[in-house]
Amino acid sequence: MAPKDTETCGRCSMTSVVEATSGDDDAGDGRDPFEGARIEVPEGEMRTVAKPQILLGRAKRKLNQVATRLTYGR
Repeated sequence: MAPKDTETCGRCSMTSVVEATSGDDDAGDGRDPFEGARIEVPEGEMRTVAKPQILLGRAKRKLNQVATRLTYGR
């Protein structure tokens, strides 16, 4: 399988930032946002970190349903 030419970690947006802050069009200061290894987060860690947000989202949905029932009688 051939390596991907695109990054999924947000480095692609760094090109624009580097160019905008360098003061010229070709970022002649030697910084390369694509240099180095890709930043990968293991799926297990991502799931662990996302749990509080998932639970808060579910709680918010339930509160909205209760508020809608109280407000509109549905």
